[in-house]
Amino acid sequence: RNLLDMDTFSKSDPVVVLFVQGSGSSEWKEFGRTEVIDNTLNPDFVRKFVLDYYFEEKQNLRFDVYNVDSKSCSILKQVSTARARGTRGDAPVGVPGKRCGTILLLAEELSNCRDIVTMQLCANKLDKKDFFGKSDPFLVFYRSNEDGTFTICHKTEVVKNTLNPVWQPFTIPVRALCNGDYDRTVKIDVYDWDRDGSHDFIGEFATSYRELSRAQSQFTVYEVLNPRKKCKKKKYVNSGTVNSIPAPWGRQPPSLSSPRTQLNFTVAIDFTASNGMPSQPTSLHYASPYQLSAYALALKAVGEIIQDYDSDKLFPAYGFGAKLPPDGKISHQFPLNNNADNPSCAGIEGVLESYLQSLRTVQLYGPTNFAPVINQVAGAAAQVTDGSQYHVLLIITDGVISDMLQTKEAIVTASALPMSIIIVGVGPAEFEAMEELDGDEVRVSSRGRYAERDIVQFVPFRDYVDDSGNQVLSMARLAKDVLAEIPEQLLSYMKTRDIKPRRADP
Repeated sequence: RNLLDMDTFSKSDPVVVLFVQGSGSSEWKEFGRTEVIDNTLNPDFVRKFVLDYYFEEKQNLRFDVYNVDSKSCSILKQVSTARARGTRGDAPVGVPGKRCGTILLLAEELSNCRDIVTMQLCANKLDKKDFFGKSDPFLVFYRSNEDGTFTICHKTEVVKNTLNPVWQPFTIPVRALCNGDYDRTVKIDVYDWDRDGSHDFIGEFATSYRELSRAQSQFTVYEVLNPRKKCKKKKYVNSGTVNSIPAPWGRQPPSLSSPRTQLNFTVAIDFTASNGMPSQPTSLHYASPYQLSAYALALKAVGEIIQDYDSDKLFPAYGFGAKLPPDGKISHQFPLNNNADNPSCAGIEGVLESYLQSLRTVQLYGPTNFAPVINQVAGAAAQVTDGSQYHVLLIITDGVISDMLQTKEAIVTASALPMSIIIVGVGPAEFEAMEELDGDEVRVSSRGRYAERDIVQFVPFRDYVDDSGNQVLSMARLAKDVLAEIPEQLLSYMKTRDIKPRRADP
C-alpha cells in the first residue's frame, strides 16, 4: 500500500520477489515472484507462495518490491525480514531516510485441507433462452488458478424447462474448489442447456468458498450478470438470481479466527556452584564481550522460536540452586526478575536481562533439584485442561540431578497435564540420569505408576556446537532437535483427552 511512485508519466508497475534463508545460513535464495501489476501504487497480487512449514525452525523470509520498466527493474526497497507464521501482519517498505510504502502479508495452512463441503443452490427469474419453452439451466463452477486463469471443477445437473430451478445438493472436496485457499475466487456460470451442445450463456457471478460456507447457515442471494447485455442495455438489472439454500449437513471449514491452542513458555536456569564463578572465563555462566554463554545460547535458540507461539510474549523465568540475599536462603524456584508475584519477563531479551542480573546478585550453591519448578509449571497447567492452553518448560542445567525420585514423581504427574519439558545439558558432565528422564526407550515411572505420555526431551548442548564457532548455526541445530517433538507431544495430549480441533464459522 502507498508505494513510492518510480515512473515519471504514470504510476509504478510493482512486482514482489520472495527470498528465503536457510536455517543457520546467511545466504538468501530467490523462491518466487508475483505477477506484475501495471500502473498502481496499491497492488493486490493474486499469485501466492506455498512453502513447507517447520515448527522447530526459524524460517526467515525477505520480500523485495520492484518497479518493472521495459528496460530494467529498479528496486523500490526490500522489506525487513519477517518470521514465517500463520498470522496476518504488515511490514514497512523503506530506504534509509525515506518511507516507500507498506506490504501486507497473509499466511494460512494449505497442506492438510481434507474438508468436503455439501451445498445446494437454486435460482429465480433466469433469462428465457428457448423459443418454444423456458430455459434448461445448469451451473458450472470454476476454480481460479495462480496465474489468474480459471479451471472447471464442477457441473450441476440440468433442470429442464424452468426459470426457477432447484438443483440437487452436491458434495465437493474443498481442495477441488479452491485448493484450500478459502478466499480464492470461485466463478460460477449459468447456462441454458441445448441438445446440440451449443449451450447459451445466461450470466455469471463470483464468490469464494468462505462466502459459500457462510451461506450454509443463512439465505444468501447472488445476482447473475451478463456482461454483454449489461453493456448494451442501459436499464439492464440482472439475468436472474442464484440463492444458496441453507444446508445443515454442509461441513464448515476452519476459520483463521477460530480458537487455537496457546503455548505458554517457562524457563528454569541452573544456578548451582558446579557451573563455576560467573566472573571467571572457565564458568559455564561466563559471557565475554564477544560471545554468549552456553546458557544464554540455549535460551535464545529455543526461546526465539517458541516465543512466536506465545501471544503475550511474557515468560515466567526461574532459577534454582542458589542462595538468595539478604539471608542466604537456598531456593529452587526463585523468580529471575525478583518479583515473586509476577515472575514473567517481557520477551526472550527480558529473560536474558533478568538472568544476567541474577548472576550478579545471588550466590551459586546447590543442590540440583528439578521437582520444585516442574511442580510449579504443572500447577499452572492443571488450571486449564480443555486443550486451549499448553505449557512448555525449558530447563537448562550443567550437572547430575540431586532429586531424581521427586523429579520422576513430578514428571509422572505432569504427563497427565497439557505440558512438555525440554532439558538442555551444558558443559562436559555425563548426563546418564537425564537420558533416563527422556522416556524415548523406557517410559518414566514412579512408585509403580508410569507416565501417560513421553513429555521430556533431553539434549546435551555440546552435541550441537559448530566446530567453526558459528553460534547461529549451533543455535539453529539445537532448536530444531529439541522442539521437533513438541507438536507430537501436544497432539498426544489432545488424543488421550479426546479433544478435537476447534472450528468456528468462517
